[in-house]
Amino acid sequence: MTEPKAWEGVLAHIEARLVDGRLRPGDHLPAERALAAELGVARSSVREAIRVLEAMGLVRTQTGSGPSSGAIIVARPVGGMQALMRLQVAASGFPVADVVRTRLLLETAVAADLAERPGVPGELADARHLLDAMDDPSLTAEEFLALDAQFHLALADASGNTVVAATMSGLRSSIEGYVLEGAARVPDWAAMASRLRAEHRGVMEAIAAGDPSAARTRIHDHISGYYRDASPVTGDASSPSPVHEHR
Repeated sequence: MTEPKAWEGVLAHIEARLVDGRLRPGDHLPAERALAAELGVARSSVREAIRVLEAMGLVRTQTGSGPSSGAIIVARPVGGMQALMRLQVAASGFPVADVVRTRLLLETAVAADLAERPGVPGELADARHLLDAMDDPSLTAEEFLALDAQFHLALADASGNTVVAATMSGLRSSIEGYVLEGAARVPDWAAMASRLRAEHRGVMEAIAAGDPSAARTRIHDHISGYYRDASPVTGDASSPSPVHEHR
C-alpha cells in the first residue's frame, strides 16, 4: 500500500477539524509555520494542502501580512447531491436570474419556517458565529462574501430540511460567483458591507422574535436588493447570464 503524501496528512487533519466543528467558517487556519511544526511536516506540504482546500471551496487565502493574511475557513466539506450540483455549475453554469429566483423561493420559506419554530434560536449558533466573523473590518470583499454565502447555508441547515439544505449548498458556487462579480460594480464596498451586516441581523432578529412575515420580507429584500444594486443590467431578471464555478 502506498504511503500517503505529507500534504494528504495535513489535508486530513484540517478536514477532520472542519467535520467535528473545531474549525468553523469564519475561523483562520494557523500560520503555515505553526501548522507545519504541529504536524511535523514541511511548510511546502502545508501550502499544498491549503491549495487543495481552496480548490474545494473550503478556504480562501489572502497574501501579505497582518490579521487578514493567511487562510480563512469559508465552508465545511459537503458531498452527495451538493457535489453533483457543483459539477453542473462547473460544466455549464446556471443563469444568474434563475439562481436568484431559486434563492428567493427557498430562503423566504426557510426564514418564515425558522421564525415559526419556538425552539429555533438555539439551532442558529453557526449563523450567529458567521455574523460575528463578518464584523471583522480586515476581511476582503471575497472573504466577506464567502462568509455571507455560508451564513445563508447555515439558515438552510437550521431548517432541518435536508433537500433545501443540499440544494442551497450545491448552489453555493453560483451564489458566490454572482455576488462577487457584483461587488466589483459597487461604488462604495464598505457601505455595502455595512448594509449587508445590518440586513443579516435584521433577518435574525425577526426569526428570534417569532415573526415569520418580517423574516420572509427581510430576507427577500436582502437578496433582491443586492442583485438589483450590483447587477450590470439593474437587476433585470429577464436578461440572465450563466454563472460558472469560481475559484
